[in-house]
Amino acid sequence: MSVRMNLVLSDDLNREIERLVSENETNKSEVIRKSLQLFIAAQDGKKRGLKLGLVEPKTERMQTEFVGL
Repeated sequence: MSVRMNLVLSDDLNREIERLVSENETNKSEVIRKSLQLFIAAQDGKKRGLKLGLVEPKTERMQTEFVGL
């Protein structure tokens, strides 16, 4: 089953989504779906005491931690 939703975005956020669509040869719906999946994973991890961030592949050290998600 699918649910259709209407969404109001700022011009800046819409531009960023358009950029991602162009760079990844996808569509807005897919970008938003993936974003929501990442947010859900972040929330689930947070409940388990985990952190979300960007890790440098060679050293496996976190370079950027995302807070407030």
